[in-house]
Amino acid sequence: MKLKVKAVSPMIGNEIPLPAYATEGSAGLDLRACIDEKITVKAGGRVLIPSGIAIELPKDYVALVFARSGLAIKHGLALSNGVGVIDSDYRGEIAVGLINQGEADFVISPGERIAQLVVMPVVQPELELVDNLSDTARGAGGFGSTGTK
Repeated sequence: MKLKVKAVSPMIGNEIPLPAYATEGSAGLDLRACIDEKITVKAGGRVLIPSGIAIELPKDYVALVFARSGLAIKHGLALSNGVGVIDSDYRGEIAVGLINQGEADFVISPGERIAQLVVMPVVQPELELVDNLSDTARGAGGFGSTGTK
């Protein structure tokens, strides 16, 4: 599959590289902060960071934006919406909403890797309203119903 990528900022491909996989086995492309100057995310604060790119996903695909684990664990920097969903018919710039859940301010530098983009197939099932669902061993058991081991 090929993913069409459009640079919506002149910095992309110059000062800021295109998204790339960090290793051969990486599931996500690293998205970078396409900003002119450093931005401080105050402790408890939120920011919207542009990526400088737009993409054209094939029909029946979705792009999911995930936090970078190192930023999340070390600094409390996570996605403000948990996971970003980019639909196949969206053609605008990808922007990353970040929240600083840490105790200290965090500075984002131009070109810094801020999130990961994972492209996956998607299925849109036809819904069928029914009176009953099939039985399973778990049934309707919710959170913690399967135990801790």
